Amino acid sequence: MRLRTLPDSRSLPALDQHHALKRPAEGLPPGPQHPPRILLLYGSLRGRSYSRLVVEEAARLVRFFGGEPRIFDPSDLPFPDQVAGDDHPAVRELREHAMWSEGQIWCSPERHGQITGLMKAQIDHLPLKMGGMRPTQGRTLAVMQVSGGSQSFNAVNTLRLLGRWMRMFTIPNQSSVAKAFQEFDEAGRMLPSSYYERIVDVVEELMRFTVLLRPHVSLLTDRYSERKEAGIPPRQAATDLSAIAIAPQNDGTRV
Repeated sequence: MRLRTLPDSRSLPALDQHHALKRPAEGLPPGPQHPPRILLLYGSLRGRSYSRLVVEEAARLVRFFGGEPRIFDPSDLPFPDQVAGDDHPAVRELREHAMWSEGQIWCSPERHGQITGLMKAQIDHLPLKMGGMRPTQGRTLAVMQVSGGSQSFNAVNTLRLLGRWMRMFTIPNQSSVAKAFQEFDEAGRMLPSSYYERIVDVVEELMRFTVLLRPHVSLLTDRYSERKEAGIPPRQAATDLSAIAIAPQNDGTRV
């Protein structure tokens, strides 16, 4: 499988656990009880890839917060349209992981003021519609970037645009790590810093939004134009379980 093994998966030396919520989504309305499924994508194949190291730190936090992370390894992913019909095992596996996911984390280096070609290639391999299924629609998304120089937001701004285009719910928080080469030790672990704390904030927020939204994705992504094209009648609020779950409830004090 094209999934990276996460080294030191339960080790979080930079995290002050006295201030960390073990389950940040606890107390939200109940929905599916399995761990939130989070797919993580990074944008560089360098041996010491800082976008990959950030993604690994994020994956450890996903696990700490009660989720199930998967890091896709794009090392043999072809360019879009390079293989006829996208008939390549890496493309198929990426799409399968996207379908499995309920939320995603994208982290790209900023190169020439933009995301990398590798990052864009992974997103371009995820179609809006695939055999009646949608690999990205309704998923939550957190965006991050690393820079070799001063802090910038070009890459995260582009990732936000792409997330909107892919019909994903992109959370408000984001992370941009400046001079990333200074932020990791020799073993590739991120040092305690405000940058690390922001990554904790982002993952914590993503977990909450994922748990909050996943019971209602089918309702939130229901579209008039698609119902009309398919000849499907609209949902009925009286019988739709997602609608019932989020409808105001009568507590008996009003009639």
